[in-house]
Amino acid sequence: MNDRVTPTMHATPDGEAEISLVIRLPWEDVARLGQEAGRLASQMQRPVTLDEAVSNRLRTRPAAAAHAKPAEQPATAAVSALPRLTGTA
Repeated sequence: MNDRVTPTMHATPDGEAEISLVIRLPWEDVARLGQEAGRLASQMQRPVTLDEAVSNRLRTRPAAAAHAKPAEQPATAAVSALPRLTGTA
């Protein structure tokens, strides 16, 4: 059985695109996302969700480093290739 589903992409009013997906992360990566959210919350002076932290991290990452090899890696390898988050809250 093929568990892959092509997620739907939506245009947002601010001119960006939104795509929802589910990924499995080790707790260490979730903790790093929490640190990133804490750092952003301090910087923005408001609460920040993990979704916002991920979006910010993906937007601020250099484009050349964000490329993945399509169809050459299984989905789990693509997730493990996500950037490791560093920083302090």
